[in-house]
Amino acid sequence: MISAIGAVASNGMLGLAGWLPWDIPEELAYFEKTVAGAALVIGRLTYESMDVVPPDSFIVSRQHDLAMRPGCTCVASVEEGLRAALATGKPVFVIGGAAIYAAAWPYCHRFYLTRIEQAFSGDTLFPAGIPLDQWVIHAETIKVFRERQSGQDVTCRFLQYRQAGVRPLLALDCNSNSECSE
Repeated sequence: MISAIGAVASNGMLGLAGWLPWDIPEELAYFEKTVAGAALVIGRLTYESMDVVPPDSFIVSRQHDLAMRPGCTCVASVEEGLRAALATGKPVFVIGGAAIYAAAWPYCHRFYLTRIEQAFSGDTLFPAGIPLDQWVIHAETIKVFRERQSGQDVTCRFLQYRQAGVRPLLALDCNSNSECSE
């Protein structure tokens, strides 16, 4: 099963300067606990913003000379990353950024999305093309945490969406000339 996980502010902001627009340690801890032990599909900018990247992380990038941390693999497409992550036998999570979510959502069975009920300034919006309004909400938990930059209490809605019509991830068909296609 392929899942995605992320957080979004009430104004649609997802990121700021390569990181999160808010500082809510409990929300970040939820993210880390949820993806622990999983194979991850990560965009290059998100990868570069992370202090710790677990093994079995597949970084989607057009930069073929991108320096990889131990246990990480550079892949050319989201589909290639998803195939490689599935091959590990671990749960698979797509963790962003916005372009990676936009490309991966058709293959995702679940989307773990924290809706932060406050607007934040940022430079990256959650992709408008992901039709979460058509997905079923499987679970919801609401908690209030202190946002450390502002010192204000913020309501976080931890939602688990399920998608019914998941697009199958086709196997690669490679001929003897080492050319592959879906």
